[in-house]
Amino acid sequence: MYFNKFVNSKSKRNRIFVFFIYSFLIAALISCDTVNEVLDDIDIFSDADNASLGNQLSAEIEGNSQEYPVFNGDPTIKSYINSRIFNHLLASSKITKKDAFSYELEIIDNDDVLNAFALPGGKLYVYTGLLKYLDSEAALAGVIGHEIGHAEEKHATERMTKQYGVTFLLSLILGDNPSELTQIASNLFVGLAFLSNSRSQEDESDERSFEYLQDTRYYPGGVKFFFEKLRDDGMISNGGSTIETFLSTHPDPLDRINETNQRLTNSGYEIYSWDDDQPNFYRAEYKTNILDKL
Repeated sequence: MYFNKFVNSKSKRNRIFVFFIYSFLIAALISCDTVNEVLDDIDIFSDADNASLGNQLSAEIEGNSQEYPVFNGDPTIKSYINSRIFNHLLASSKITKKDAFSYELEIIDNDDVLNAFALPGGKLYVYTGLLKYLDSEAALAGVIGHEIGHAEEKHATERMTKQYGVTFLLSLILGDNPSELTQIASNLFVGLAFLSNSRSQEDESDERSFEYLQDTRYYPGGVKFFFEKLRDDGMISNGGSTIETFLSTHPDPLDRINETNQRLTNSGYEIYSWDDDQPNFYRAEYKTNILDKL
């Protein structure tokens, strides 16, 4: 089981040390107005822990074919996405955990969901509903880059640490109770809970996507194209979203468009929208190799 790796003697000694350090920090910060932002960055789980947890959760997800049906349509769609977009993104030198994580992409066959998500350790899932809604390779690359960013920054286990508390999790780890930890992980990540990223985590992943796409053939602002299309289709406004989007609803989608535009400006790029006609959007290629085959 995944959590058995936590309980060897060396691991216990290391985590006891971490326990006292984090306990001290939390005590010092308890009256600080920004304590929640600080806690977002606390994570007691290593890269190896993230990889093991991700393997366990992916087995649970893929074993639940009713809620997460794996796409069994034209196999060339997944092959094309992997070779043309996913692997191209993974070649970026800014993605640093390629040795620790087994990055992999799976398609979930549900046309009603405009969504994608990442598990700890690099397993990514994209719904056919999102693939059908997007209309360019740059847009899909932006989504995938964002999800890679969540994995690279270990946002899932940061949320787990914040949700249950450093002291409580370490008490389970040091008490050699992997079954209870496994149940906690399942409760937190299976279903929609693991999609609820904080404002800072979503912004950080948008920024990571922007950075990764700078190393590719794609327009670096692709991460905003989904939101721009939703906006122009009347599906989002300043009040939020009328649908379940592929990312958390905070920060506001319109704010995220503006943040990406600011990054483009700061880096010397022209600001283009999702419906502009630019060669590095690769709209025709997306239609031929993905949309027309779904």
